[in-house]
Amino acid sequence: MSVAPGFTRSTITTNGTDLSVLHGGHGEPLVLLHGWPQTGDCWLPILPALTEAGYTVVVPDLRGLGRSAPAETGFDKDNQAEDIRALLRTLGLGPAAHVAGHDVGGMVAFAWARRHPDEVRSLTLMELAVPGLGLEQAMDVAHGGRWHFGFFMTPHVPELLIDGHEDEFFDLWYAQLAGNTNPLASHEVSRYTDAYRGRERLRSSFGHYRTLLDDGRANAAWVDAGNRLTMPVLAVGGDQAVGDRLATSLRAVAPHVDAAVVAGSGHFPAEEQPARLTERLLAFLAQQ
Repeated sequence: MSVAPGFTRSTITTNGTDLSVLHGGHGEPLVLLHGWPQTGDCWLPILPALTEAGYTVVVPDLRGLGRSAPAETGFDKDNQAEDIRALLRTLGLGPAAHVAGHDVGGMVAFAWARRHPDEVRSLTLMELAVPGLGLEQAMDVAHGGRWHFGFFMTPHVPELLIDGHEDEFFDLWYAQLAGNTNPLASHEVSRYTDAYRGRERLRSSFGHYRTLLDDGRANAAWVDAGNRLTMPVLAVGGDQAVGDRLATSLRAVAPHVDAAVVAGSGHFPAEEQPARLTERLLAFLAQQ
């Protein structure tokens, strides 16, 4: 299923690229930004509850991913925040919205909140390390960081090696990152694998990683200048993945961050534990 009941899929030209977006419901805008290696389809299990709760839900495929057009440039998270802001305007929504982002989508959400705090009514970040606020440690393999960051950031190499081996690679990827309580079904993994298949799509996807050092410098400069997030912030981690580490890393810039650890979840809480994530997210949004 690629279109949830009551939702419409559109392709919108914005900020120099074409983005695919799923949108539906009525009420305050709530923007959901997916991570890597997924598409906006990762949010499908929780969309009905969000619209029933009274939100207009906007679910784009990020620049260069999924049904959005392949892209050569523009992957820095500040620019991608402008992608989504312009998309909202085209839909006649905003400028203020609740914003939730998972993984790379959380990095875009953070950039949006940092640059335009008056537009982000609440910020929910799920399962990531924010560039400039802990990501650099997470990618430091010499001290136990994860191997994939440097590999994905290297121009030309990962798309050369993974092209033609997408099924094996993404089967391994999801098996390693999903929790053991409710792992993703094989047909869900296959759907994402197909969205990333081929050298052009793979290269476009790795563009999100190849700006991470610049993203971190931009965030760190903002923090060093004494800035802080002014909107309510919820940090979500799966108990079999990030846990409460995201909330801990954010306390320097969001002292009153609300932490939520989703029981029985690995890296993909919207699919692994949709009911638990929805309950926690709606409780947070209802307070704003």
